[in-house]
Amino acid sequence: MPHDHHDHDHPHSHLPPDPALRVKALETILTRKGLIDPAALDEIIDIYQNRIGPKNGAQVVARAWADPGFMHALTEDATAVIAEMGFYGRQGEHITAVANTDDTHNMVVCTLCSCYPWPLLGIPPGWYKSDAYRARAVREPRKVLADFGVSLPEDTAVRVWDSTAEMRYLVIPQRPAGTEGMSEEDLAALVTRDSMIGTGLPREPGQ
Repeated sequence: MPHDHHDHDHPHSHLPPDPALRVKALETILTRKGLIDPAALDEIIDIYQNRIGPKNGAQVVARAWADPGFMHALTEDATAVIAEMGFYGRQGEHITAVANTDDTHNMVVCTLCSCYPWPLLGIPPGWYKSDAYRARAVREPRKVLADFGVSLPEDTAVRVWDSTAEMRYLVIPQRPAGTEGMSEEDLAALVTRDSMIGTGLPREPGQ
């Protein structure tokens, strides 16, 4: 019969339209069914949002700034080099590092979904997953950068990298001027999440 499968057999039919509410509703449904442990979910979120955040990626960038040999190895095989630092796991199996220069500014987008190097940058920001960013980053990258407050010289090319399940990207921003002699720890404090996506720049010393 055409009505054999009723709404109560399909939890998605009861979910509200707002994404945040849908996530919460799904969590409630799965918790009631005993399929997930809310405490375990909170722990996972805390790890990626607070303990990892962009901190791991910032350590990689700071070392690349401080050690030319490390920078070379990183651009040759980022996955192996980053794994040696202890940063690996789901969403971080295949990483390519792309370095900004005076001639080229790199920017990362995932045009299909939200592929992102979680072990390095933590949870992707909401705007990274938005349809607007995913579409505009490819069509008009300079305008997107301007929206983020990034203004580049006209002769600096913007290269957009499309992140996928097979390859995720880490942007190595240019080292700020006036940072000579700074420790890796102090350098890491200048590295922002957005600078490692390419939609931002590092902080200046003392900023």
